[in-house]
Amino acid sequence: MNAPSVSALVLNYDGRALLDTALPSLLAQRYPNFTVTVIDNGSSDGSAAYVRERWPEVEVLELPVNVGVAAALNRGIEAAQGQFVALLNNDIELEPDWLDRLVAALSEHPGAASASGKLLRFYEREVIDAAGDGLRWSGAAFNRGGGERDAGQYDRPAEVLTACAGAALYRREALAEVGPFDEDFWAYLEDVDWGLRAQLLGYTSRYVPAAVGYHMRGATTSKEKPRYRLPQRRNQLWLLLKNYPAPALLRHAPEIVVLNAGFLVQDALDGVAGATLRGWLAAVRGLPMVLRKRRAIQAARRVGLERLNAVVTPEPWATGSARERVRATLATAAPVFKR
Repeated sequence: MNAPSVSALVLNYDGRALLDTALPSLLAQRYPNFTVTVIDNGSSDGSAAYVRERWPEVEVLELPVNVGVAAALNRGIEAAQGQFVALLNNDIELEPDWLDRLVAALSEHPGAASASGKLLRFYEREVIDAAGDGLRWSGAAFNRGGGERDAGQYDRPAEVLTACAGAALYRREALAEVGPFDEDFWAYLEDVDWGLRAQLLGYTSRYVPAAVGYHMRGATTSKEKPRYRLPQRRNQLWLLLKNYPAPALLRHAPEIVVLNAGFLVQDALDGVAGATLRGWLAAVRGLPMVLRKRRAIQAARRVGLERLNAVVTPEPWATGSARERVRATLATAAPVFKR
């Protein structure tokens, strides 16, 4: 009877068919005190009406146009009433105790802003999709364990950099203090940006392997590479410029430069180098706005590099002088470029 209240928000854009899997698994959660809302982000496939007809117990927050992932999540969070807020993509299936496990983790760790479970691939359930999210000093964000066979190597609870907002639980007080997802990001890395800002304020994030879900990887994104590559490459730079303390930017500049050069090579091979260059141009044009945000973030920062070094993953080759780090990065960076 005293279970903390949870507002579960499912982000949907033209995913009517996906909801047939996501919503039943969410509604079947054993946790006793939660509500479900679908944030319909300007869908044109009748998703909102379909949800109202098939699941009348589910609330629908219908946005008239696609406002982007970050803004849509913010509109849902603003309307949510729960002590905890669960954020879910529409291409997720959950085990019945997923929510129970995450609420227990945040209750046990009051300093944690977020918690996420073990995501496995929907169509290859022996393969890990994510065991929490990580970030390298080069700026390469990655899913811990992504693509690995699940042999129990991620079966211990742990502290991670942040949770993937595709299937995670957030503490309402932390959402209020850290602030909203950055709507200028539109989509991509907005959850890593939020998690890094939370870390800078001294919050942690918990990985809870017993909270299991399944991800239909790529089901919610379009195959139009140029359209999505632009915000990916722009946000990659904004993420670091906003959040990295100045000593970290200086120290890790070689890795940052080489990583982005690798992205350009990769995108040229994919035939979308133009989108990458436009993304970089957009990043430059947005510098005044980003620097204003940076000043506020760095002024509020409560932790130093020692704390960040504990949660940001170093490149194994990032030692020695700048010249040595560049040479080693060029020799070994290819696997990172694929993430």
